[in-house]
Amino acid sequence: MMFPLMSSMVVSLVLQLALISPLIHGFTNHLMVTPQSPVVQIGTNVTATCVILNTTEVTADDLYWKINSSIIPKEYYTKINASAVSVTLHITDEVGAWLFCAARSTSHYINPSKDRFLHGIFIKKGYHPEKPENLSCKAMQEGRWISGNLTCRWDSASRQTESVPTSYTLFVEEHPGPIFNVTTQDTKITVRMDVFPHHTSLVVRVVAHNSLGKAESEHLEKEAKEFVKTFPPSNVKVFAEEMFPTSLLIEWEHPIERVYLKLAYQIRFCPHGSHVWRHVPEEYTEKDITSFRLQNLRPFQQYDVQVRCKSRRGGYWSDWSANVTQTTPEDSPASKPDLWMLYAGGGEVQLVCKDPEMSNGRITAFNVTIQRSGNDSSEQEVVPVQQSGATWMSRQGITPLRRVSLANQKFIKACATASNSVGTSPKACLHVPSSPSGRHRVEGMKVWSQDGQMFVEWKRPNSSAVSEYVIQWSDRTHTDWQRENGRTNKTAIKGKLQSFVCYNITVYPIRAGWLLKPTSLEAYLEQGAPLEGPSVTRTVPGYDHAVLEWSTVPLERRQGFITNCTVFYRRNDKPPEAMAVPANATSITLTQLSGNTKYEVWVGMSTIAGMRNGTPHTFNTLKHAPGMVEGIVVGVSLCFLFLVLMVIILCIYKKDVIKENFWPQIPNPGESTIGNWSPGYPLQAETPKENCVTGVSVLDVGVCEVKLGFEDDKTSLSLKKDKYLSEEHSSGIGGSSCMSSPRQSVSDSDEGPDLADSTASTVQYSSVVASSGYKGQTPGSQSQHSIFSRSESTQPLLDSEEHPDVLLQRSPRETVFPPNPDDFRPLGGEQQPFCPLKEDAEQTPESDSLQDDTGAPLSSYMPQLAGYRPQ
Repeated sequence: MMFPLMSSMVVSLVLQLALISPLIHGFTNHLMVTPQSPVVQIGTNVTATCVILNTTEVTADDLYWKINSSIIPKEYYTKINASAVSVTLHITDEVGAWLFCAARSTSHYINPSKDRFLHGIFIKKGYHPEKPENLSCKAMQEGRWISGNLTCRWDSASRQTESVPTSYTLFVEEHPGPIFNVTTQDTKITVRMDVFPHHTSLVVRVVAHNSLGKAESEHLEKEAKEFVKTFPPSNVKVFAEEMFPTSLLIEWEHPIERVYLKLAYQIRFCPHGSHVWRHVPEEYTEKDITSFRLQNLRPFQQYDVQVRCKSRRGGYWSDWSANVTQTTPEDSPASKPDLWMLYAGGGEVQLVCKDPEMSNGRITAFNVTIQRSGNDSSEQEVVPVQQSGATWMSRQGITPLRRVSLANQKFIKACATASNSVGTSPKACLHVPSSPSGRHRVEGMKVWSQDGQMFVEWKRPNSSAVSEYVIQWSDRTHTDWQRENGRTNKTAIKGKLQSFVCYNITVYPIRAGWLLKPTSLEAYLEQGAPLEGPSVTRTVPGYDHAVLEWSTVPLERRQGFITNCTVFYRRNDKPPEAMAVPANATSITLTQLSGNTKYEVWVGMSTIAGMRNGTPHTFNTLKHAPGMVEGIVVGVSLCFLFLVLMVIILCIYKKDVIKENFWPQIPNPGESTIGNWSPGYPLQAETPKENCVTGVSVLDVGVCEVKLGFEDDKTSLSLKKDKYLSEEHSSGIGGSSCMSSPRQSVSDSDEGPDLADSTASTVQYSSVVASSGYKGQTPGSQSQHSIFSRSESTQPLLDSEEHPDVLLQRSPRETVFPPNPDDFRPLGGEQQPFCPLKEDAEQTPESDSLQDDTGAPLSSYMPQLAGYRPQ
């Protein structure tokens, strides 16, 4: 910041320098900065002037300013004349700085020396001192008198810098008397006087000062005794008097001679270990006394007592004396014992009792009275109190009285009194019903923890009959309780609770000594992560699933309410998959697994404070699912059966097509119906004879071997016999009871497929058998007439029947003659079995299928063979 106007002091200084400059002929530096080593208050402006001395090489226009190593802009300069220029700066920081004035080069040929054209000053920065506050002085006791050293202290609001420190000077003046002073840079100092002036007054003040100014505190003017602090009272003692069980007597000694100071005292006391002090009003102890009696204390109670003192004219309180502990004497119990019951199972309750709140002594025994419902008599028992602390009850100040059965009882009434060495307490009674009434049961119960305490809140019943509430808390090993007024609905549990332990909190309403139905909740003072996780106890693997079962973690190892369980599983070192299950679950079925795979599984248990995983467990899924192989077999079997069934149904519906393609129809003379007819005779079916129905070809060499009667036909017949024998195996149709007659089927005939195609239609044909003898043979005596043989067979017509002209063209050597029975006689003359020809040239249906070597049916020869008998 720049100020264009200069003060008159700066102008006069410049003029003086200009006048004396010719006199300073030997001066080597041509620049000078004023003022020298200034001290500047932070937050104000500072102005410095640079003057050119004994040279004309440079002018004011050639000068420039630097602070430390930074050049100051020209807008902060002020040109006074041709040889002087000033700069104005605003001081903001606390660090001291160097301010330089220097000259620039005027031309390329003239380069002024840096040493002769450079000058600087150091600027000190600081704060103006502030007024000291809260001045206090104290003279301490030394031995049996007061020390002459007066120690004073004060508060300073001044800020200091390293280059401009602040000092303090303490002045102590006696009226009348000398003045003592001492200087320090601290805010505490001691003035040493020759003798402490007991009967005079003192004036004390402190002055803060530095290079920028000074500031003085308020004057502290008091009597010298008001600056004194003595020792605490000495030899403090407390006495208990048997005749006064509610009071204690305190005695002490003066810490200093009364000739120097007259003292006032203050007494405080509290139950031992309480640290909540009660003070005796000062109007009772401000006198110069050495004893005092504390009253309205509790009998048989330990108290801590302390005493302190100060000058009655004012001054400082001494320190408190050392703690002195004393116990008030015993007195008769002033309140009832705390009688309660605990359910013991099996329909029994355990009566327990605590000492009366105002026991006024050590309780030595309890007198218990039990009265059962429907019985006016009572049972009395004196139970001594165990003081050894061997059980958890005794360690908690609980005395077990008696176990009482509620079987076959509507209620019991228990009363108890407590006794000490002085007397007996009032009686406490409790009615315990076998089935407590739920009429006045509390609702809306809540339990929570805050600042290391557990709080219980509930809604009071609409009725005002509830006289008090009993709050009971228990874990698996300990039980305790406390009583609350019937008008309250919220309390803090006063017992010592542990973190990470589950407590069962129960609120019992009490109505005129009758126990009503309670309400319970579980709670933790503080929850933590479980100490262990669930262990997998059983796995039932399947093909694509597995059933897991795990054990529950014991309650004492949970350390909190279980929010949920998480099942982790993985395979082949892959990232695990997680599945959350309810907190009360102990099993789960994992699905969508891979068959024949090894899995690692573990279960984690969580509370609001964290999770704990159990021990990992491995299992292998099955290679095949149960029933998979059986299902495949059954499925394949069903498919095969279905296929077979479809084939059978297809065969049934397409049997004609299948028969036509695989088994073509072959003419069967045995299935023919031949009717005999003639003019004037009705048409009737001919009954075949049983002894020889077929086989008229006599080509078989079986039992009836054919021998031709003519020598010139033996060769041809034997050749035809071979042919028929060869065709017997290819045809396979026909047969006889006495000989095998080879015959040719229609499909094997010379006509080929044309003849085979004609088998699909039914054809009626007939042949006429002549009644005349054959080749001059004489017919039998049987009446001779023409016989017409007619067939109604489904087989096609034979070649000879369709083409009779072929038969007429045959040579005599192609004619087949029937055998003579005499030719079948053996050499020995014994007649062999012979199959005769059919009388009257009757033909069986099988004869229609007999053919010769040209394929012509033998039936075409029957008219010529009629009546033939070989000689």
